Amino acid sequence: MSFPSSLPPGAALSVSARAGRPFHGLVALLALAMVAAGARAAEPLSPSSEPQASQVSESAAQAAGPALTLSQALALALDGNPGLRAARQALAATEGAVLQSQARPNPEIGYSQEDTRRSTRTLTVQLNQTLEVGGKREARMRVAERGRDVARAELASAEAALRADVATAFFGLLAAQQRVVLAGQTLDIARSAREAAAKRVAAGKIAPLEETKARVAESGALLEQSQAQSALRVARGQLRALWGERVQPFGEAEGEVDDLPEVPPLQALQQRIQEAPAILRARQVLEQSRATAELERARRLPDPTVSLGVKRAQEVGRNQLVVGISVPLPVLDSNRGNQLQALRLADQAEEELQAARVQLQAQLFEARELLQASRQQARQLADEVLPAARSAYELAARGFALGKFAYLDVLDAQRTWSEARVQYLDRLLATHRAAADIDRLLGNSSGL
Repeated sequence: MSFPSSLPPGAALSVSARAGRPFHGLVALLALAMVAAGARAAEPLSPSSEPQASQVSESAAQAAGPALTLSQALALALDGNPGLRAARQALAATEGAVLQSQARPNPEIGYSQEDTRRSTRTLTVQLNQTLEVGGKREARMRVAERGRDVARAELASAEAALRADVATAFFGLLAAQQRVVLAGQTLDIARSAREAAAKRVAAGKIAPLEETKARVAESGALLEQSQAQSALRVARGQLRALWGERVQPFGEAEGEVDDLPEVPPLQALQQRIQEAPAILRARQVLEQSRATAELERARRLPDPTVSLGVKRAQEVGRNQLVVGISVPLPVLDSNRGNQLQALRLADQAEEELQAARVQLQAQLFEARELLQASRQQARQLADEVLPAARSAYELAARGFALGKFAYLDVLDAQRTWSEARVQYLDRLLATHRAAADIDRLLGNSSGL
């Protein structure tokens, strides 16, 4: 992750859980810091640019294995995700339905005997074949083919959702890694402050209560570091879960969490709605429902059965050719109920297509607005809030070193800076999540 240019080396974002608290102490701290502006030669309570022991191998991100990129994580998910493999098997299964729909009715062979006396009995062997009329076979094939199209659309939807999930999990892992680093930096600041307070207490410049407060702050920073490391392990587990059983060891995730995606024009999103996975699936379901209605309409015509056979009459003493035809009479069952049901289901599928289109438009608008808002907030935090919070902390720290401020002022400044950094990280993550949601809705993988 590359930090804004206004941040000092080795410090950018904090793991503090108080991301949503307002910067209430910023104005007062800036005023206090101006009093100590002349004391800039004093040493601030800030971490050095070199990594400290608290920032190293304790984190789960330091696990053995090569570095992981987004494209590698996506390839592993596309290859091993169980849900995606199930969707592929569902598509493969429809090939059997298409093949079966092409089959014609099997012929029947019949045998009958009249009379049991040898001298007068008659034996008949005949072959019966049902002939489909009214386009039943063609309609049945269209239903199976539309079912295959539905499965193909569901596979595309599952793949788009998986791509978005991988992107969200990957950027979440990047953020979790950064939180661990920043938690270590916060702990180093707290440790430096506690050591400085201890020296001043030993010199008799401040009361022992100030050192106690510094120790409490250090314990809180240590707890935050432990929470950040736990969150990192969870983030790594969430990414692994998308790979299914084909899990391989990996080290740190490589990427720039502050490389924010652009906000696409609303008109461009509207033009791509018709090709979205949800719309394609709803459209194919409608086509399948219409094909089913055509099939039920064709079934209202009865299929005749032709017969061809040989009859052996013992009394006559010769074989006789038997030819026949039978046609069911649609008197009791005209298939009207199935026709009505198929028509109403087709109407339902058409309404669901309209509903899917309206819902997709609303979801796209919401995701785009969230992307735009979170992106603007991240930029504002980087350009305005973070530099001011950092300056307030540095000046308050120098003032404390010179005995001009109490340690509570330093804690307030450090907490404000930490909250600004964690809010910046949260806004970055929200921006990537919104972009992934747009890709999920539209099935776009170009950004991944």
